[in-house]
Amino acid sequence: MPSVYGKNNLKFIEKDDIMIENSDDYFNVIRKEIDNRLIGKSSEKRAILGIFETKQKLKEFYGSKALEPIKESVVYLIEELSSEEKESLIKRATASGQITLLTRKFGRGTDFICYDQTVSANGGTHVIQTFLSEELSEEVQIKGRTARQGDHGSYSMILLDRDQEKFHIERENIDDFQRGKNLLNPTTNNSSDQFKATEKYDTIYDFLNDKCNNLFKTQYAENMKYVLKAKERHVAAQKFLSDLHSRNITSIKNFLVEENKGAKGNWTSRTVCLMDATVSMANYLNNCKNTAGIMYECAFRILQDHKISTDSFQIQLAVYRNYNSPENKILQSSPWETKPDNLCTFINTIEVEGGWDNEAIEIGLWHANDENDREPITQVILIGDASPNTKTEIIEKRKQYGEEYWKTTKFSKSTYYENELEKLKSKNIPVHAFFVADRAKE
Repeated sequence: MPSVYGKNNLKFIEKDDIMIENSDDYFNVIRKEIDNRLIGKSSEKRAILGIFETKQKLKEFYGSKALEPIKESVVYLIEELSSEEKESLIKRATASGQITLLTRKFGRGTDFICYDQTVSANGGTHVIQTFLSEELSEEVQIKGRTARQGDHGSYSMILLDRDQEKFHIERENIDDFQRGKNLLNPTTNNSSDQFKATEKYDTIYDFLNDKCNNLFKTQYAENMKYVLKAKERHVAAQKFLSDLHSRNITSIKNFLVEENKGAKGNWTSRTVCLMDATVSMANYLNNCKNTAGIMYECAFRILQDHKISTDSFQIQLAVYRNYNSPENKILQSSPWETKPDNLCTFINTIEVEGGWDNEAIEIGLWHANDENDREPITQVILIGDASPNTKTEIIEKRKQYGEEYWKTTKFSKSTYYENELEKLKSKNIPVHAFFVADRAKE
């Protein structure tokens, strides 16, 4: 059956139109791609749409030295603009010579219709996607911003290597492809439930697509566990409403007492759980929603067996990132909680972002010491997939925002993980470290 949009004339060569770059080259390669794609079949110019994952990343590129020479020719489309401004920019986006940067929201459902015959005659609009979509449907829609209704168009993808860590894609995998070495595709041996590498990925695109699918399947399974927990909560809430209606005073009291147990009194155990929240930890952070409930259930059983109040187990979750995140993102922490549902509510507000090889574990440990100074803590649990920053890395990475910036924050003084560990050790506070990747052993 023919498409209602007409023939698809999208030009996308999976083998050649995907580039994965390090942070030093990333913006320069995007700029070079803009230059290369702007000129079409003749000397006349095409139109370029550059699609970014977030407004922050878009603004970073817009303010970069790489874009500076052509900045006057570039406009950006973000959600905060007025309706009139958005409409005007969308109409202009497919004009000859126009370069428009936009966030991923506009890559889904926004019609960029090309009426400029100069653009159409020179290959149509070119779309550059600067991030890897977790869902294939989003990628398909982004590609659909060009080559619509039979028009010609083209598409390429330029990715930042460290952003791919959340898909469990290592720099080594990328280097192998760039050297022309095919990676093996693991398939399951049903008889032994072990993985055997029997097929090869033909292109880097096949490899990326497989990794995205694996992440989606894992997250779906974990989300279903969370949905079941939410369903249990819904049933309990419905029963409470029914009890209110029937004036079942005993059930109402029991429900309210259980729901309003809070972090009050003298605590037997206060645990700070530190977790890496950079992009490589996306899957683990998602799993944490379910793990939090399991952890509380186990702790409650132990406390009940010893006839200790279940309110005696108190936990705080804190996530750390790196110095390419501002003060409000390099460290985020929950209130002290005795209920897993409250902790899950906090986890749902956390988005993975950033990452810079070794991570700012020193900031997380500093936070643990700071909490202990306010009120003694019992232990620290550390979960991550990268080693802590070295002293040299801390100095260099803090230059991202500059010492003048950090002086205005609570992180005005730099610290080192060994110093923070020594403080915790001197107060007999154990730190239990769990690494989820081999590189964290180093």
